[in-house]
Amino acid sequence: MSKKPTPRTPAAPVTDAAEQPATLPGRLTGAAALTALEGLALAGLGLYMLFVGIVGHPDSPQQAETGGITLLGLAALPLIAARGLRLGRRWSRGPALITQLMALPVAWTLWNTGGAMRIAAVALALAAVGVAALLVNPTATVALGIGPGDQAR
Repeated sequence: MSKKPTPRTPAAPVTDAAEQPATLPGRLTGAAALTALEGLALAGLGLYMLFVGIVGHPDSPQQAETGGITLLGLAALPLIAARGLRLGRRWSRGPALITQLMALPVAWTLWNTGGAMRIAAVALALAAVGVAALLVNPTATVALGIGPGDQAR
């Protein structure tokens, strides 16, 4: 009796369930994108201030350099939070919400400055309120595993 070779299908690669990101709702992806954009804006402003402090002729080079370094450090919070949101990490909602709460007084200050800064103030305020609304939305909280009786991720 001869055996016919059976066609073999390639085996699916074995991966850990934790390595595969779950499909995130659009609200959470949008919140992550806007939070990352805020972080990139802070980092860009920090680099600009640092550059002007080193190469330019500001009134106070030390103040410009210190401000630039401070903004670069502050940019880390929304960037890390955005990455966590994109990966669906439960812990990331807190830093993302803190970023939005910190943005609102900045928007108010920009508004009171007047002129062209009012456009930046409106954009920042809309982004902050929008991201906060996306993060407290039930769809996003369920996707992050936040709620009564949920296990920590």
